[in-house]
Amino acid sequence: MNTALSWIKAYVPELSCTDQEYCDAMTLTGTKVEGFERADKNLEKIVVGQILSIEKHPDADKLIVCQVDIGTETIQIVTGAPNVKEGDKVPVVLAGGKVAGGHDGGPLPENGISIKAGKLRGVPSNGMMCSIEELGSSRDMYPEAPENGIYIFEPDVQVGADAVELLGLRDTVFEYEITSNRVDCYSVLGIAREAAAAFKKPFVPPVVPSTGNDEDVKDYISVEVKDPDLCTRYCARVCKNIKIGPSPKWMQRRLAASGIRPINNLVDITNYVMEEYGQPMHAYDLNTIAGHKIIVRRAKDGDEFQTLDGQMRKVDGQVLMICDAKKEIGIAGIMGGENSKITEDVQTVLFEAATFNGPNIRKSAKRVGLRTDASGKFEKGLDPRNAEAAINRACQLIEELGCGEVVGGMVDVKEPLAPLRRIPFCPEKINRLLGTDVSVEEMLAIFAREELVYDEDAGELVIPSFRQDLAGTADIAEEVARFYGYDKIPTTLPSGEATTGKLSYKLRIEQKARDIAEYCGFSQGMCYSFESPKVFDKLLIGKEDPARKAITIANPLGEDFSIMRTISLNGMLNSLATNYNRRNKNVKLYELGNIYLPKALPLTELPDERMQFTLGFYGEGDFFTLKGVLEEFFEGVGMRKKPEYDPKAGKPFLHPGRQALIRYEDVLIGYLGEVHPDVLDNYNIGTRAYVAVLDMPSLIPFTTFERKYEGIAKFPSVSRDISMVVPKKVMVGEIEHVIVQRGGKLLESCQLFDIYQGSQIKEGFKSVAYSITFRAKDRTLLDSDVNAAMKKILNGLEQLGIELRQ
Repeated sequence: MNTALSWIKAYVPELSCTDQEYCDAMTLTGTKVEGFERADKNLEKIVVGQILSIEKHPDADKLIVCQVDIGTETIQIVTGAPNVKEGDKVPVVLAGGKVAGGHDGGPLPENGISIKAGKLRGVPSNGMMCSIEELGSSRDMYPEAPENGIYIFEPDVQVGADAVELLGLRDTVFEYEITSNRVDCYSVLGIAREAAAAFKKPFVPPVVPSTGNDEDVKDYISVEVKDPDLCTRYCARVCKNIKIGPSPKWMQRRLAASGIRPINNLVDITNYVMEEYGQPMHAYDLNTIAGHKIIVRRAKDGDEFQTLDGQMRKVDGQVLMICDAKKEIGIAGIMGGENSKITEDVQTVLFEAATFNGPNIRKSAKRVGLRTDASGKFEKGLDPRNAEAAINRACQLIEELGCGEVVGGMVDVKEPLAPLRRIPFCPEKINRLLGTDVSVEEMLAIFAREELVYDEDAGELVIPSFRQDLAGTADIAEEVARFYGYDKIPTTLPSGEATTGKLSYKLRIEQKARDIAEYCGFSQGMCYSFESPKVFDKLLIGKEDPARKAITIANPLGEDFSIMRTISLNGMLNSLATNYNRRNKNVKLYELGNIYLPKALPLTELPDERMQFTLGFYGEGDFFTLKGVLEEFFEGVGMRKKPEYDPKAGKPFLHPGRQALIRYEDVLIGYLGEVHPDVLDNYNIGTRAYVAVLDMPSLIPFTTFERKYEGIAKFPSVSRDISMVVPKKVMVGEIEHVIVQRGGKLLESCQLFDIYQGSQIKEGFKSVAYSITFRAKDRTLLDSDVNAAMKKILNGLEQLGIELRQ
């Protein structure tokens, strides 16, 4: 954003500083100045001269000899300009002075062009009359300048006056780098407010009195907003009896300094208010608006619209349009339409100042391929309260400049304005955050310069609506730091209590899983969370299985990555298959990764993301090797009780006779088993493979890192060995369950030490032997105590068809 210093001084009249001082102060207070350029660079000794007489050059047909009054003396100048006449007042650069460039308007030389007294075709010339190009500008910025020739001043200017100052070039243009959160600083008033606060000078905004005749604007125009989510406020005012003409010189100069070409009074007023208030405006010819009604709505898909630049733009249902009763007349926040543009014959004008949804304007500008100064401001999110102030300012200028007659009243369609934000004022916290000792009075003085109001009763700061960037105490502290002075903040060592970071309990369990898996020879693998729907067929999962209820990805990379996984085995088996096909032996892998279980399809809420601890291997080892790894993990995370293994797992992807569900305290926490041969074939694995999956959310509640220690037993233990003839269908887990259940409090442990099947055991049975240990903490056990416990155990075993071996 570019702004002339003279425009800033219009609102900070007491501002007095050099260009470099201004640049430094603004940058140090957070309004970064990228650079500045003097508009009068290389313009030296240039005054207003009046041509007293003109004579032909004696030796050149295209040259004339002029006697020019420069106030202090009359000098002779030879020129070839065709547009001058006696009595004209022109800019004259005296001998020894400089101009910025040549009359051709080409690139300006770095050090300008020096003018010396000399002779032209034998006639002395003591200076030069200047064109606007030689003064470093152009007809775009000075439309009254002739196309080829000397710039002519108005007749009432004083001879000998500073021509550079009269042209508004005795000024400096500053370029700012404004961050996107400071929307208020995309206006001259916002910059001026910052300058006033930085230099501790009064800020004097323009006084905007009420305007308008006794008529009611609602008799001229009505407004309907059909999409209030995209247009939170729409203000409309009407001006009649419009007189199109050039805008005043002061307005043209300020616009030119900001890089905006003056056009006419009506266009210049809307541009001027946009720069001054940061609020884009648009003017429509009211006579082109059908039904004298404005409708703000979304476009229809496939529509085309011709904008003011004459281009046809394709719009869709996401683009907000300004329409009348019959047609579209503008793309909201971007550009008006060719069908409602202002012409020289305009009689009645409708002014629009609105607040549109910033993200929608940004996306719409990209859709239609048109980004304008207006859209650049709208897309940052404007203050709805600013729209009314800006449109009233435009109407004030219409009246003051004699451009027309303002109709009374304003049509204002808006959503309820949000209350002004309040932030608790905590000076101690601010000082602690900044490492300063700024007094409360000094803080309040800073806030007052920024128009932040302190509510002493509530102990809160009331934030003006134009400061959308202030949301919390940290933002308030930054305001104090900016205007107190970053350079005044002392250098101090960090203070505070030292704390030790640590992992959450869940992450500690997962880390333990990694440690134990790697201790047991497993390497970590990482698999995709998105898979192919064909995975379920490869794993032999039934059509009605809940695992098939997977989330479909809206924008998949392809069919093979189109669903979120509901089971973690596919990635593990793919990894094992890759290693097997590359002839890697004895591969052991583990993964800690999520599965995604939808609560309903289609999704109405986020799915249940469950961490799975998956292990898989082939090569050395078997089912019991994997079972041992799991039990090592259970021991490591404090799961002291013995887990139960249910062979009736019913997993189609596991071998029917070599699989088990894992339960802990009757809660299902996972499963393990040998991979089904058909599944191995589907994954091209030519050897036995084993997998285990633990559901971490189900398992974590049973874990603990607390360790309880007991003293050494004071009383001896008693051991009994039993050898049993057991039906082959009875699992040792069932036997241990009976022993633990019926052993009572005296039971210390039971240990399987022999399994035998052979000719000495009858058909359909096997021999199983256990060593059972009893101990009491408070006494030495008697045979009667042990016999009673053993009797209960044997009675329970008999119910399973088990007999003592004779």
